[in-house]
Amino acid sequence: MSNNIARTVGLTLLMAATPALPQDYLSPLEPERVWLAAHNIAREEVGLAPLQWNPSLARDAENWANTLAERRVFQHAPYDVRKGQGENLWQGTRDRYSPWQMISAFVAEKRDFRPGTFPNVSYTGRWSDVGHYTQIIWPETQEVGCATARNRSDEVLVCRYWPAGNVMGTRLDPLNRRSSR
Repeated sequence: MSNNIARTVGLTLLMAATPALPQDYLSPLEPERVWLAAHNIAREEVGLAPLQWNPSLARDAENWANTLAERRVFQHAPYDVRKGQGENLWQGTRDRYSPWQMISAFVAEKRDFRPGTFPNVSYTGRWSDVGHYTQIIWPETQEVGCATARNRSDEVLVCRYWPAGNVMGTRLDPLNRRSSR
């Protein structure tokens, strides 16, 4: 099965399993509102406080998204460029995915998440299989900002978080509202 077919099948399954947003969250004119709502729905499911939108994080995310789209690469920003911010990346075919679907791809990793001491937080044994989700539900994270950029064929989403999550050696058990070193 090709990567594109696998991605389409996975996305179809994800959308069927993902709770729908109220219609007013689906406006293509306000992706920031959708991105924030999708993050906060995931956090609410595990009893965490909602994130606040941070325009400065969104500007940083936009700068990196533009860099990725222009260079036609897909990689995390170097740590010094991120200034200690957490980062989630998503990429898909240009103009094919809604803001809700983009964040839903991160949240779908919940299926492999298990409470534990980071990086031992995945039923698969690979923390990278849940790293986007764990950043979203990291208890100490309080703010998010996201942005997209496009090139001829692709669209890339960058979300930045403060404080950053996925800290090695930290216990992550959001249902018990615990995160500790």
